[in-house]
Amino acid sequence: MVKFFLTNGGRAPEQIESFKENCWVDMVNPSDDECEDIAKLTGIHEDMLKAALDEEERARTEFDDGNSMFVVDCPLIVDTDDGGDSYTTLPLAVIYNKKCTVTVCLKGNTVLRDFITGREPIRTDMPLHFMLTFMLGNAKRFLYSLKQIDRKTRRIQSEMEKTMRNSEIIQLLDLQNSLVYFSTSLNSNERVHEKLFKVEGVATREEYLDLYEDVIIESKQAIETCNIYKNILSVTMDAYGSVISNNANDTMKKLTIITILLAVPTMIAGFWGMNMPVPGQDGYAFYQTGWFWLVTAAAILLTGAIGLLLLKGGALRKSRTKKQKKRKRGEPRN
Repeated sequence: MVKFFLTNGGRAPEQIESFKENCWVDMVNPSDDECEDIAKLTGIHEDMLKAALDEEERARTEFDDGNSMFVVDCPLIVDTDDGGDSYTTLPLAVIYNKKCTVTVCLKGNTVLRDFITGREPIRTDMPLHFMLTFMLGNAKRFLYSLKQIDRKTRRIQSEMEKTMRNSEIIQLLDLQNSLVYFSTSLNSNERVHEKLFKVEGVATREEYLDLYEDVIIESKQAIETCNIYKNILSVTMDAYGSVISNNANDTMKKLTIITILLAVPTMIAGFWGMNMPVPGQDGYAFYQTGWFWLVTAAAILLTGAIGLLLLKGGALRKSRTKKQKKRKRGEPRN
């Protein structure tokens, strides 16, 4: 899809039906025929127009025959199979020459939609101003997405304090992957931003220089914020892994205790069951089967003694752990 926009002094650009000088050409997932037509109208090479149509295209700059291209990564929300949201990045190219400014992307971009609606004022006849304004808006969009990731992380953590399910862990893993994508893209974008200063006109005009400084500030803030959130989430995932491991150990310990307790009467019954008469067998009365009751009582008493011993050992370990914690905090002993 290809649209043409032109600013005529208003806050929002007006959509026009065909190409004009100093217009903005917005290309969203264009076809090969559309790329060929725009290449003829603008004088921009078709290879440049198709550069951002590759999802794996890295952030970079290119200058050729009066055409300047800046490819940057933009944040994108993706729906997951479990009904949640994850984040990834998608390349977008801003290309300009003396005739026009062209943006190319596989999907619609939030910053460009703000340009179209007039929420963010632009001028299509000033390509450098257009590009710097987009770079600034894109860096702010990264910061907004990072805040959303932090909110979702906190919400999932509060849910996991009540009950720990696989779905919450998978959501945290998706958010952790999103932060990895963001970190890589922000670092790539930063290298593109550094090359902006060398573009003719950016360092000489105060208006452009102020915009450039804002882009650098927002970009560095996004990188630092992303690194902080990534480290926090990594530590959180490790902590939940330890909790899950401890819960599994507690469960196995309980099952082991139950197995030991059940093994004692089973063992005793195995020793005596083959040769010992039981009540009701071959006319034996209850008073004639004293060994049976003796062995049964011994099994019950021995099982109870082992159970108390195991419980007492667990209580002693808990008591020692509490004392050690108090010593670390500097609290007086009881």
